[in-house]
Amino acid sequence: MTVRESILDVDVAIVGAGPTGLTLANLLGGMGVSVALLERNITTVQEPRAVSIDDESMRTMQAAGLDVAVEKIVARGYGSRYLSPRRKLFLTVDPTSRDYGFDKRNAFQQPDLEALLRDGLGRHDSVIQRFGWEMQSFAQDDEAVSVEIAHGTEGAATVRARYMVACDGGRSPTRGKLGIQLVGSTFAERWLIVDLVKTENRFRHTEVNCDSARPCISLPGPDNIRRYEFMLHPGEDEKVATDEAFVRDLLAHVGPDRDCEFRRVRVYTFHARLAESWRVGRIFLAGDAAHLTPPFAGQGMNSGLRDAHNLAWKLAEAVRGADRAGLLDSYEAERRPHAWEMIELALRMGRIMMPENAAKALLTRIVFRALGLYPPARDYFAQMRYKPKPRFRQGLLWPDGFSEKATMVGRLIPQPVVEDTNRNRILLDRVLPDSPVVLVFDEFPDRVLSAEAVRALEATGAFVVGLTPEWMNPIDGAFPVYRDAGRLFSGPQMRAYLGRAFLLRRDRYVAATVPTDQSGELVALIAGLSASMAITPGKEVFADAS
Repeated sequence: MTVRESILDVDVAIVGAGPTGLTLANLLGGMGVSVALLERNITTVQEPRAVSIDDESMRTMQAAGLDVAVEKIVARGYGSRYLSPRRKLFLTVDPTSRDYGFDKRNAFQQPDLEALLRDGLGRHDSVIQRFGWEMQSFAQDDEAVSVEIAHGTEGAATVRARYMVACDGGRSPTRGKLGIQLVGSTFAERWLIVDLVKTENRFRHTEVNCDSARPCISLPGPDNIRRYEFMLHPGEDEKVATDEAFVRDLLAHVGPDRDCEFRRVRVYTFHARLAESWRVGRIFLAGDAAHLTPPFAGQGMNSGLRDAHNLAWKLAEAVRGADRAGLLDSYEAERRPHAWEMIELALRMGRIMMPENAAKALLTRIVFRALGLYPPARDYFAQMRYKPKPRFRQGLLWPDGFSEKATMVGRLIPQPVVEDTNRNRILLDRVLPDSPVVLVFDEFPDRVLSAEAVRALEATGAFVVGLTPEWMNPIDGAFPVYRDAGRLFSGPQMRAYLGRAFLLRRDRYVAATVPTDQSGELVALIAGLSASMAITPGKEVFADAS
């Protein structure tokens, strides 16, 4: 990375330092990739916006080495209570499972998270921050992207990068300059957002007031803060809606916070749209620049963090020499369908929160109360199993012969607490390096792989690790073997994989699985995930697992 005559040469230029851009910069910095982070504002955001970070995103924070710090600024593990217009409970969402190693829902303040992410960049000498610099234009050729930037007092400069990622928000200037249109639903709703400095409401979960007359969501936060979101009716004037007396009258109907101090009162319009393309040559869209999600499932920012984790390791491999067909194209192929699933989830939840009339609201409550009498249905909602888990059906993966429902290929691997031979317990990802991983799930992992097979796998740059089911003890051997103390591999779906080896990508998605006696087949597949080997002729990198 050099600076010469106002030209900055880097591997990746990131435009926009919101949660997606900051996370991407932290991940790439940890991978040794040189980055220029460009942000037109002089600092990170100073007002509350996103308020919920989920378990998948916490795993991304873990990959960036920031999960412990993030957990210190969040209110961990909250749920939701759905209430009738008379504030009678009819649905409880109270997730307790930790499939990926973290609580499924955690409340935070965006200014605190962004400040933490920015501080995290100080760990990485390869990341250059340019706050107060605005992108003026960009152009690309076969070798690089040139980004012209300007500062109010320091003049102009050029950033030349091998790749550029636009994380510049829902009104993305980059997306506009590329001529990329937003497609999808025409859904648009106006909501009044009221953030309080301190709340009198001590209830620690979200309250969803499903009232056709005025739907309202009340969301908890750390440090005794709270947010209220009220749906505005067509024709209601925004100036009237943000008038203090109007706002306090709304608050009086849904809790004890009528007289609390306001931190922010603003009207937002929410959309449900996708960019028609997420890549043009060497330029990528991520976060709100690629998708706009209604807030009802709390997945807008989280979808952006998934983008960052998916794209980071692929860019890192590309700058190391693995820029071949399929590697970078897999970003959109993998992320776009799941981003739309999250949008559809938000729309479905919105229909529960915003019943069209009192009759439909009553019917909805009757249905959910009836389902609550049936334990499997009750647990389905309480444990948030209605939320689509991340699942890729095409991209950097290879089918393993299991059925569509049963296969683990294309899924994020569970993250149990594992135990070593000294009875130390730790989350799985903490014992795995940032590289492809061959995880051998077997009662005797050390016996089912020969020394020759282990050497062949390790020669590709992959890390070999064993995992025993919870009923078998770990052992010190030719490679580390841990016990599934958290029992996440003990359920029916994972137990069906006992006696198989998993090929895990750097983002911990399952790329392939094979019986342990066929582990040699993974040597060729690892080439599709890493720049350390040339790809084997005849092996398809960009596969369809549907």
